[in-house]
This record gives sequence, structure tokens and C-alpha cells, in this order.
Amino acid sequence: MYGTTAKHPEGQKSTSLFALCGVAATVILFGLVSVSQSNVQTQAYATSTLRPGAQILTARNAYGRGATHTTVAQAASVPAMAAIQSSELARPGHAYPKMSATFCAVALSAAAMAAFVSAMLRKKPAELLLPLPIAMAAASGKFVTDKSNEIFEEAKTLMPGGVSSPVRAFKSVGGNPIVFDRVKGAYCWDVDGNQYIDYVGSWGPAIVGHANDEVLDSLRETLKKGTSFGAPCALENVLAKMVIAAVPSVEMVRFTNSGTEACMGMLRMVRAYTKREKVIKFEGCYHGHADGFLVQAGSGVATLGLPDSPGVPAGATAGTLVAQYNDLASVEALLKNHEVAAVILEPVVGNSGFIPPTKEFLVGLRELTTKYGALLVFDEVMTGFRIAYGCAQSYFGVTPDVTTMGKVIGGGLPVGAYGGRKDIMSVVAPAGPPMYQAGTLSGNPLAMAAGIKTMEILQRPGSYEHLDKITKKLIAGILEAGREAGHDVCGGSISGMFGFFFCKGPVLNYQDATKSDTKKFARWHRLMLEHGVYLAPSQFEAGFTSLAHTEADIDKTIAIAREVMKKL
Repeated sequence: MYGTTAKHPEGQKSTSLFALCGVAATVILFGLVSVSQSNVQTQAYATSTLRPGAQILTARNAYGRGATHTTVAQAASVPAMAAIQSSELARPGHAYPKMSATFCAVALSAAAMAAFVSAMLRKKPAELLLPLPIAMAAASGKFVTDKSNEIFEEAKTLMPGGVSSPVRAFKSVGGNPIVFDRVKGAYCWDVDGNQYIDYVGSWGPAIVGHANDEVLDSLRETLKKGTSFGAPCALENVLAKMVIAAVPSVEMVRFTNSGTEACMGMLRMVRAYTKREKVIKFEGCYHGHADGFLVQAGSGVATLGLPDSPGVPAGATAGTLVAQYNDLASVEALLKNHEVAAVILEPVVGNSGFIPPTKEFLVGLRELTTKYGALLVFDEVMTGFRIAYGCAQSYFGVTPDVTTMGKVIGGGLPVGAYGGRKDIMSVVAPAGPPMYQAGTLSGNPLAMAAGIKTMEILQRPGSYEHLDKITKKLIAGILEAGREAGHDVCGGSISGMFGFFFCKGPVLNYQDATKSDTKKFARWHRLMLEHGVYLAPSQFEAGFTSLAHTEADIDKTIAIAREVMKKL
């Protein structure tokens, strides 16, 4: 079992010193009990601080709220229990004697010292830097999800498949999904109290960390003014100007409520502007669940093994042509034979797993679309403000005509947007000849406020350097661990986005991605989950890091990955 003394030759020495410290704590305990005259009852102490599985909350995991006396008591609970239960004090049926506050303080201090020395000798250096709840969960060998299972079983009677979005159901990795209770920084907790290092980040929006304090403060101030206006809001102007200033292709922008909605509006707009009906998308690229896009899509469709979706009429997809990602010849063949309104793609694929483009591919698409009179559209719902502040188009130096966005620009709240050149955007109602698109909650003040603060944080020096550094280290460590264990693996990263496959590679498109060993990925996912690492529950999804992830989080994850790879 990962994290136990059996893995470390110094375990016997550690255990011996732990025993000595435990004896010392017991001696102090008995000495103080004999002279105690206070009315403090240890029954409450025993039931509150000595409960099985009490977690140690470090100052870092307290997130600025400060360590309390309860925190210290919890930290010492395991060795203190051992000391007390070795005495007559803990015999069944005995009442606990009265003890002084001095007794509690000294006994707990001695026990805490025992725990600390034991951890210092047993753990690897990287493990000592990490939150102790994670180390304890891994070492205990217990992974209990009873409450998650109960809630999910009920959810299946209330919602299709028990979820509000298909990939969350864990269909491709097996087992029931864990049910979240809360998130903070780089971590998430389920309803059973298990803590995880999170590499999903709400599927991308949590780039500055979950529940960032500055974002929350901004939301609180905005919330005082109302949750929704259904009318123009000054915050829309602020966020719009930030997007326009950052994204090379955007001169005007329209806010929506989701990435799917943004892509729906974009699709109608490019057809209205060009007066052409057909569009080209790429196999394995996902642009939301609008009928016209559910043709050889990736993400949840690939996870469920559906080539397209029942309920989509033939007429809805008649105007959608499909090319191969990273294959310019397949694109030009379609452009030559059809009047195409737009070529639409994820500039870095995240919905077939992580698949980066070649620079020649993106440059070639720009040249081909210009040559044949089609618009070039980058769907940056996932990559926007994640791989660079100016989005993927800034990172690669290729400027499309239209861009769709979402996730990051809402700071964790529902949002989407599409933007582009003014002459193209001017066809959108009510600006010009009306291409109609509307939304009750579009430009919602809370989403605008969260987006503004998130983008302010991302502009600070070192933000993207940090994302790039930790993500490169993470994927390099995972790949090394896989190869050391004899597995075929390949993968990569760009800034705060990463992914890998269980195959030799290279993976240049969706067809290459399907060669990955998805059964092995399912076992990998489950074992990582049981050891406190939360990853996307599908081989065909990218992973994400955040500004809240630390070097210690990465080291811990790599250490766990190394142990898990050996068990596959």
C-alpha cells in the first residue's frame, strides 16, 4: 500500500521511535491524571478529538481561517488514542476521569510530536510537503464512498443517468461517480470526507483555483446589487473591453450563457454573413450539443461510444462536413467541392483527449480559408485564456475570423461568448440585418464580475509561467512513471492543459486517439481516485492545472502515479 512503512526500509526505526514517544505521552497522561482537580470531562474529549479517521487540517488547508485548538487536537488524535487505549482509562464500561486543561495540552503535545517524528521518518521528502489528509487517506488503505453511492443511486431515479452532463457518470471508467461536497484551491472534497488533488477544475473554468478568495469577494459585492438584471449592465462593458484587448481576432463580442450557446450563435452568424450553408468541422472536435455539431464529435459522445446522437434529424447535419484534424489535404478536398461558410475547430483538441495541432496545420487552414472565401473559426471555449492570455490564436500566432469562448471568462459561473471582426459581428441583431440570437441571462452581472476578477488575476506577472512549469512537470512525471512500469504511453501539455494516452503514439487526430487502451485507463483512473487524485473520468478529455496547484501537489501526484502504474 502506498505510503506505508513497508515501502521504506527505515520503517522499523520510525515505528520504534513512535512507540517511545507514545510511552512518553502515556507517562505524562497518568502523572497529570493523578493530580488533576478540574471539572473538565474527557468523555467529550474522547468522542470529539479521538474519533476514528479524524483528519489533520494544516494551516495551508485552512485557507486563511487560522488553525484552532480543534485543529491541534485533531492533529494529535491518532497517537493520543493509542496512548489512552493502552491504559485503564479506556476500558469498556469505565467512566473517564476528570482531567485538567494542562493535562490535555501536554498529552496532546507529546502525541503530536510522536506523529510528526513518525511522519518525518516514514515519508519521502515530497510527501512531507503535502496536505496530511491526502497522505493519511493513501496510507490508511480505506476509500469509503458510501454517501456518494447513496446520493447517486437516488439521483438515477430523478435525473437521466443520475447526472446533469453525461461524462460525469463515470460510464467509461467504471464504478459510481463521487459526489462533491466542496472545493477550494487545488482540492475537492466528496460527501464522504475524502480529499483529492483536482485536475478537472470544473472542466476548465477554475484556472485561478476553486473558490478563489478575490473572486468570491467580487461576487459578494456584486450580489448585493442583485443576481440578474435582464438589462444592460456596466460590467458587460468592462469584460468586453478586456476580451477585445486580449484576443487578436475579436473587435466585437456577444455574451451568452454557455459554450454550446456561443457555438450555436456563431454557426448561425457565419452562415448569415457568407450566405453559405455548409461548414467543415473535424472528427473528434466537440462544439457543444447543437444538432448541427453532433457529427463525429468527441468528448461525451466518444466516451459513450455513439457516432452521433439519436434525435438529430438528417437535415440538421446535411450542412456539416467532416475533415481529419492535422490533415490539410482532407480540408482542401472539401473546400474544392463545396461552398463552405466556415472551417471550425478546436485549435488544441481537448475533447478527444489532449491533441495539439502542428503549426503548419493552423497556418495552412488560414491560407486555405482565405483562398476559398470561407471564414476560419477557433472554438476557444476550452483553450481561451487557458494556454495563453490571448488564447490559442495568440500562442500560435494564427488569427481566425471568429472566436468562441467560455469557461475561464466566467470565473466559474455559467458563461459563453462569440466575437470577431466588426463587419462579421454587425449581422447579429439588433445591429444589422437581423441574425437573431438572445438570452435571458446573457451578460449576467455575477458571471461578468467573476470573469473580470479572474482575468485580472491571470494578467499578473508569472501566472502563465507557473501554469507551464507545473503542468510540464506533471505530464513528464506521469509519462516517466508509465514507461518505467512498462506501459506504452504518450502525451503532452501546453500551459495549464495536458493529457496522455495509453499507446505508443504519436496521437495527431481522433483516429490515433482511439488506439489508446481505454480499459487500462479505466483501471488507472480508479486507482488514482482511491489514492486521492481526481482526474477526468474519460480517456477522451484533457486535464487542467491551476494557479493554486503547487510543486508539492505535483510531486505528490507523480509519486502516486508511479505506484499506480506498477499495479496496472
